[in-house]
Amino acid sequence: MSFLKIIKYPEAGRSKANVWLILFAGLLSFGAHAPSQGETSKEYQVKAVFLYNFTQFIEWPPDAFDQPDAPLVIGILGPDPFGKYLDETVQGEKVNGHPLVVQRFHTLADVAHCQILFISTDEKNQWKQIFEYAKARHVLTVGDVTNFSKQGGMIRFFPEENKIRIRINLTSVKNADLKVSSKLLRLAEIVEP
Repeated sequence: MSFLKIIKYPEAGRSKANVWLILFAGLLSFGAHAPSQGETSKEYQVKAVFLYNFTQFIEWPPDAFDQPDAPLVIGILGPDPFGKYLDETVQGEKVNGHPLVVQRFHTLADVAHCQILFISTDEKNQWKQIFEYAKARHVLTVGDVTNFSKQGGMIRFFPEENKIRIRINLTSVKNADLKVSSKLLRLAEIVEP
């Protein structure tokens, strides 16, 4: 868990490049075999750090926020696989003047305005509606279900060679008027729907 704290405090003399290298090292920390309970926790610790770092490597249009200091909301739709890890990772953090906040939603109808939406496995049957909602509101959609990015989701986590990797659907990202840093793109596998 120590790499979480290193990534969490980039202002303490660490450049974004160093933070990115530390995040990359975090990719190595999850096995691709069937995970035990402890490994599942470790997997979602790494994914929580990714979600935090996405806030630094995605650019939202100005109208994605009600005010210049409005919170940047990371939402979770459906059952929460992160537990306390995501809350602990973003606690007290700000990105470009926006305090980071985690909110949990049970249904799409409950989803308030957010900038990042992690979509749980249980929501697979609603992908089309969720992706349309997200596109219209400049929301970055993230998931870890097979075919997530091929069906229109923006970023998918997937295991590969004992690492957690990311797959980005650039068409979906661009359609939502979001911009992805080249640093993030270098780590990602790019897919087209």
